[in-house]
Amino acid sequence: MFWRLLWKLLRSNRGRLAVALVAVISGSAVVSALLTVQLDISRKLTQEFRLLGPNIVISAKDSGQNMKLEGGRLAAGPVGEGTNPSGASLAAMAPFFYTVARVSGTPVIVSGTWLDQLPRLNPTWRIEGAWIAAHDGNGSCLIGRNVAQQFGAAPGGDLALDAEGRHAVLRISGIIDSGTAEDNQIFADLPTAWQLANDPKAITLIQLNVTGSSAAIGAYAGHLEASMPDFNVRPVRAVADAEGNLLNRTRLLIVSMIVLIMALTALCVLATMTALATERRTDVGLMKALGGTITRIVGLFLAELGVLGAVGGAIGCVGGVALAEWIGRRVFGAAIAPRWEIFPLTIALMVVVAMAGALPLQALGKVKPAVILRGE
Repeated sequence: MFWRLLWKLLRSNRGRLAVALVAVISGSAVVSALLTVQLDISRKLTQEFRLLGPNIVISAKDSGQNMKLEGGRLAAGPVGEGTNPSGASLAAMAPFFYTVARVSGTPVIVSGTWLDQLPRLNPTWRIEGAWIAAHDGNGSCLIGRNVAQQFGAAPGGDLALDAEGRHAVLRISGIIDSGTAEDNQIFADLPTAWQLANDPKAITLIQLNVTGSSAAIGAYAGHLEASMPDFNVRPVRAVADAEGNLLNRTRLLIVSMIVLIMALTALCVLATMTALATERRTDVGLMKALGGTITRIVGLFLAELGVLGAVGGAIGCVGGVALAEWIGRRVFGAAIAPRWEIFPLTIALMVVVAMAGALPLQALGKVKPAVILRGE
């Protein structure tokens, strides 16, 4: 009998219930999409901030001295080896040695490095020509945009370097457009830079691109500093702090929007159920006259609200998947994968929101069967 009465309630007043159902579906879609973004926001922002380039720099304690590289490792300690308790991961790493050479008598900064790591360290750099896929460069180099303009160089041409009688001729593989000071540099392999400077195995600094949250990057830097006490290990705070601040503000904004949307959805359901409670005074009076208790009657209406919230929440979650994907592509340029654990959470939240419509049911307890039966 209970389920038959519930079915009758759902079929009656379909116009008003449809308005409440649309409100619940809309609120559920937006809430589920925002919750999906909330769970994925840390990874997406980490990917976005990785595009800003290296975020940890290792250098010698004494700024006037160089470090030494032996067999691909620092002489006093390895980088990126051993356990890492921070949760961050090393995306790219390269040592750099800076020296000065002359091109046609004009001094230019030469950056010796692992050439194959440059595109991974700096994903936003644009290049005309081709990147170099090997550490040693095979006699090739990359040059900055300003260097190319100054000397009229182009990919495929040769560049002759001279440093106090030490010479090197390199084939230009590509022209880098970084928008930074690197546009004034020539990027060569480390052996070439060491030969020009006559300082083998010297390293000015090491740049690392580490993925993870701001706290994880700081912990990773602390782990390196503890394992390499003879070097300065410093995260680029401007990048790490900006990521942390933006992440916190974005999460606060998402939570605030979820609360606001739930409140607006609850108000819509409340308004609908207030009108329905007034229209159902006759039904309530008749059920009381037939011996129905107010507890059972209110339970019937609460079940109606529960079905409304569950159905609206389930339908809205499907729309939320598409909305989350749209947000991901518009904001981050990549789709956000559905998080199926969001479905039961969103449905539960919508049931709670729908239960806000139970407030007008308090007035039904004051309905007197005798007054209803007299038609008053």
